[in-house]
Amino acid sequence: MLLRARVVLPLTGTPIKDGAVLIYGNRVARVGRWKDLSGDDRDEVFDLGDTVLLPGLINAHCHLDYTDMAGQFPPQKSFTDWIKLITTAKSEWNYSEFAESWLNGARMLARTGTTTVADFEAVPELLPEVWQATPLRVISFLELTGVKSRRQPAAILRNALEHIDALPVHRNRARIAPHAPYSTAPELLRLSAEAARERNWPISVHVAESASEFEMFQHARGEMHDWLRRNQRDMNDCGFGSPVQQLQRNGALGENLLAVHVNYLAAKDADRLGRKKVSVVHCPRSHAYFKHAPFPLPELARAKVNLCLGTDSLASMDKKSRQTIELNMFTEMQTLAATRPGLPPKAILQMATLNGARALGLRGQVGEISAGTFADVIAVPFAGKLPAVYEAVLNHRGNVSASLMDGQWAITPR
Repeated sequence: MLLRARVVLPLTGTPIKDGAVLIYGNRVARVGRWKDLSGDDRDEVFDLGDTVLLPGLINAHCHLDYTDMAGQFPPQKSFTDWIKLITTAKSEWNYSEFAESWLNGARMLARTGTTTVADFEAVPELLPEVWQATPLRVISFLELTGVKSRRQPAAILRNALEHIDALPVHRNRARIAPHAPYSTAPELLRLSAEAARERNWPISVHVAESASEFEMFQHARGEMHDWLRRNQRDMNDCGFGSPVQQLQRNGALGENLLAVHVNYLAAKDADRLGRKKVSVVHCPRSHAYFKHAPFPLPELARAKVNLCLGTDSLASMDKKSRQTIELNMFTEMQTLAATRPGLPPKAILQMATLNGARALGLRGQVGEISAGTFADVIAVPFAGKLPAVYEAVLNHRGNVSASLMDGQWAITPR
């Protein structure tokens, strides 16, 4: 098929006025001007009119199965209070509720322009059925914990790997995610990092999300430290540096790591992440919900850290009375832009596309429109002039006007 749009935004090159994208099967074959591609053989032509055609957005961190918890948790006094609330809520849900919540979240992402999502799976039993019910390209990170269960780290990891290996071959895939340094034993961090490297997998970890987590590891004190000690967590790994340093000590820093949140840094932490080519995933609306200190974007950018964007979950977003909130990467980009007015729209859009692809080991496959990439593209309305295209895309609101995932229409153009 041949797609034509007022502007094609490849992201690896300059915007193309009156552009076109030629697709064979589930791959992009050519990208260029309409007049240069319109003579190519094709079965169908879709003229999308006054739109900009761009790569599908990449949500580098999400919790789809918490979607239906939206609005249940008003902002709490402390991060640990929120953990207690969501832990209680999860214990009261059954399989069907988690499945419906997951699918509701997937539908939100699909209609608002996401085509690839890195999702933390608290209920791995949902796989692979939920994969088959969405057109999204999903990397499911199986969440590994163990503080409360007292299970041996090697057994926790072995069970997760066996579950992944038993899944059928699918367009989507499962990987591992030690939940966070405070909720996983050092040995589980180390073993998980080793397993991911051996299998050439990306690995994802929440890290340095809250001030209380930072205080716990840096100074061996504080609310989270005392709460986890009361819950019989071994606290002997605290007091030896920041959460980032905790990952470093256990061999988890590497080019395959998606470090989620990273809101609190010790001196030289940004350099540690940059040297190891770690990717950091920022979740702007979740960050605002918890009223964290300003995200250390300048320090991370100076260290040349690969910065990505994610939605986190609707369980960590503030919902006003009668307000509808949804998982939407455009809203995340707009929230970031509001807090960083000097950040160019193109750079923000790259955080939601190219950078996410690099973090997930999918560079050259998604997050851009170029020959050989998967045919994951979206269209949003645009009737302006070429210099305004990045800002116009950034400020798009509502559903996308068309979405193609893996060469199939998820949202058919009207």
